Amino acid sequence: MVRLTIDGIAVEVQEGTKILDAAAQAGIKIPTLCFLKDINEIGACRVCVVEVEGCDQLVAACNNVVEEGMVIHTNSPKVRETRRVNVELILSQHDCRCATCVRSGNCELQTISNDLGIIDLPYNQKFKKKPWNKDFPLIRDSSKCIKCMRCVQVCENVQNTRIWEVGNTGSRTDVVVSLNRKIEESDCALCGQCITHCPVGALRERDDVDKVFDALADPEKITVVQVAPAVRAAWGESLGLEREAATVKRLVAALRKMGFNYIFDTTFSADLTIMEEGSEFVEKLKNKENNKFPMFTSCCPGWVRYMKSHYPDMVDLLSTSKSPQQMFGAITKSYYAELLDVSPDKIYSISIMPCIAKKHECDIPTINDTEADKDVDVVITTREVDRMIRAEHIDVANLEEEEFDMPLGVGTGAGVIFGATGGVMEAALRSAYYLVTGENPDPDAFKEVRGMDGWKESQIEINGTVVKTAVTSGLKNTDKLIQAIRNGEVEYDFVEVMACPGGCSGGGGQPIHLGQTSNRVDNLYKLDKEANLRFSHENPSIVKVYEDYLGAPMSEKAHKLLHTDHESWDMPLSPKFD
Repeated sequence: MVRLTIDGIAVEVQEGTKILDAAAQAGIKIPTLCFLKDINEIGACRVCVVEVEGCDQLVAACNNVVEEGMVIHTNSPKVRETRRVNVELILSQHDCRCATCVRSGNCELQTISNDLGIIDLPYNQKFKKKPWNKDFPLIRDSSKCIKCMRCVQVCENVQNTRIWEVGNTGSRTDVVVSLNRKIEESDCALCGQCITHCPVGALRERDDVDKVFDALADPEKITVVQVAPAVRAAWGESLGLEREAATVKRLVAALRKMGFNYIFDTTFSADLTIMEEGSEFVEKLKNKENNKFPMFTSCCPGWVRYMKSHYPDMVDLLSTSKSPQQMFGAITKSYYAELLDVSPDKIYSISIMPCIAKKHECDIPTINDTEADKDVDVVITTREVDRMIRAEHIDVANLEEEEFDMPLGVGTGAGVIFGATGGVMEAALRSAYYLVTGENPDPDAFKEVRGMDGWKESQIEINGTVVKTAVTSGLKNTDKLIQAIRNGEVEYDFVEVMACPGGCSGGGGQPIHLGQTSNRVDNLYKLDKEANLRFSHENPSIVKVYEDYLGAPMSEKAHKLLHTDHESWDMPLSPKFD
């Protein structure tokens, strides 16, 4: 143990502790900007500097360790003045037009500037505005970049994709797409983790809010909106709602107030996905000697993009089942269009997703299998729907809860947990067990796959057949798992992959509050536990859509509408294949 004094408080911490953590243990908050624990501890911004008695220069608290007898001042006049100058210098190279920034009110630089009382800049402003493909789902504004390197470190150390790198030197230093590529030429998975870890508005999703408002204003369009499972766990965060108040039924009320014609739950098509993907897996298992394993889940478009760019020789191991989003779009513009007795082209299908890769997914030409041009017309993120609610001046806290529309508004607890890492696997195993044995298991029988660990394994027995499964989230963890499979170190029958750490709850389209993912996951499992229905095959709307329209899982009609060929579209390869 090391004894030291911080702001007059005697502190005792373990040897090797960083000054920042030692101060936190003493209840002292040191401001940071570029810092991400265990990911970005490079001291680039110099906002966390502190004064150490006996040391001529201020030191960064994020990457310097404590020493015996240290006397540290975290807010001395010298520290305050230096911190203020450092932030003013950052602002001199940053587009400070906060009123038109997507992160205004939720910007770490803005918060620190306000805390330091900076109301005027003593330096001339000079920032770079570089061209960018505004049609790409991920948008970068170079004029807002503060060169904190968070995006570079997250992309490399957490997601293993290395899309960003540092270009030039000195005052010309910038963050650029790696290997001198344009973003659309890169193997970007569109996980959006660079967005959720950026402290400012330099990275954001393509804003499609105006498309939705235009559709709502068009009397010729029937607007049908679906709400993804993970959205219900996060949508109220940026609106100031307590978790207990931010129910999905209150979101339904807000959407209805905006004027959407029909509001449905993506948990319906999550259950549909389980029926198709679970049946697909059971069929493969019955004829194991003639099939290749493991079968990988295909719900996450970020993961599918990663597989196609990093392991193109393994794409045939992906389940052919579409994601819940695309299944919903296909059912909306076929089965539901018939129920409404309208042409599929009259329906404008909108998805609210926790993900920016979904914006690309809905534009894949070969994924559209109805008579309409697109099965899903537009995707907006959780952040975008929150911006719509604010734009409409809706007082969500005082809205009465309202129900989803029928029949596509019925979902089960199994569908809800799609938003958590391990949820797809658990839901699939619940129904796979039933499909093989004809009996329901304990709904919590497969809870071994729960949790925030990056790589989890489980083994279950179904009618004498041992099924080996694995669950992973975060693409670096995924890469480790795949390498272990390729090297023969592990062997699985069924593998769930989610591109974002923690699954969709930590998706790149969710409200930006670092460290919220585990709370959101817990909320989804709580909703599953409280659900009246916890098995996808018991969803009455799912039973009816098969009885009245699809016939049976894996039928010819189901295969046409609900399955896809992942090799029918191109994805830029990872540089290791060039």
